Amino acid sequence: MSLAAYAQYWRINLLTIVEYRANFFMWFGFTIVYHATAIAALWVTLHQFPSMNGWDFRQMAFLYGLWMLGHAFHNTFFFTVGDVPTMIREGRFDRFLVRPLDPLFQAMTVPQQIWPDELILAIAFFCIATAFAGVRVDALFCAYVPLVMIGGALIDFGLNLAIATASFWVIRIDALRWMVVSLEQDFTRYPISIYSRSVRFVLAFVFPFAFMNYFPATFLLHKSMEGYALSPAIGLLTPVIGSIWFLIAYAFWRVGLERYQGTGS
Repeated sequence: MSLAAYAQYWRINLLTIVEYRANFFMWFGFTIVYHATAIAALWVTLHQFPSMNGWDFRQMAFLYGLWMLGHAFHNTFFFTVGDVPTMIREGRFDRFLVRPLDPLFQAMTVPQQIWPDELILAIAFFCIATAFAGVRVDALFCAYVPLVMIGGALIDFGLNLAIATASFWVIRIDALRWMVVSLEQDFTRYPISIYSRSVRFVLAFVFPFAFMNYFPATFLLHKSMEGYALSPAIGLLTPVIGSIWFLIAYAFWRVGLERYQGTGS
């Protein structure tokens, strides 16, 4: 039942994209410009400083590509959970509660113009960055990277789900979501070893963005773990951390559902 509904959801997405092709190409162009700007900023920074705490531009491009994989996977399959606060505020969420399917599944499959353009771009860039950084591609690499991508997406998903759940109590949480999104996008572009101890702790164990790219990249690039008394092999835990983070967020979601009483719209 759920799989059939999910297949229908993607069918509607494709039909919507075909109907509004100009909008699709504009969003795809924006996606390219956004990530190209981020990479250009890294190049400019590393042009002035040949390395950043032992990381050169090639390695930081790989670091960015690894984050981009998980983030793009999340945006392709889980992004609509971020619309839950708007649905609650407008009273559209209530209809999910009287239907037989899981409310979260329904919220994630509201028809929108979603196309895996960013994911395709992320995979292409990551392949280029891998070759550019001279990373060895072997069986371990091929098995590990998809797990990092999924684990990173689950970390993103868990954070956005937790923020969406907070809207059951606090109707407008735009500032909180923007703060977390900015924290992720600004801090994961660089090796977190350049930050202070308190910031490193937050990025690793409060909002575990370090598991999206820094720890896995350190492991794959065979670099030392600067600023942490940890083995680079901790990067192997990314899919585990992602799964745990999602399960915690989903448990919080269930609590929020039980407390939710509607907005009166």
